[in-house]
Amino acid sequence: MDKRTTDIVAYLTYVGLLIALVAGDRERSKFHLNQSLVIWLTFTVVGLVSRVPLVGWMIGTVGSIFCSICWFIGIINAIQGVEREVPVLGQIKLLH
Repeated sequence: MDKRTTDIVAYLTYVGLLIALVAGDRERSKFHLNQSLVIWLTFTVVGLVSRVPLVGWMIGTVGSIFCSICWFIGIINAIQGVEREVPVLGQIKLLH
């Protein structure tokens, strides 16, 4: 897979992220792979927190909306071929 395809596939689902990591251009796509990984992990944590009654539901709702916005910004950036960090989550580096 070329860089742009790898960048876009990484944002599609957890499976897309795995495919991008295994079959994609990892070295040139590290930026979007990292952002996608952080967004999907945050989605998972927000999903777990949202199971707590009342406070968790509020945090889960706001967190889900925030993650969705970050995901949308990330995939648009990948489609356009730019490496621009998403708000807050883009500063977290898990892949080096």
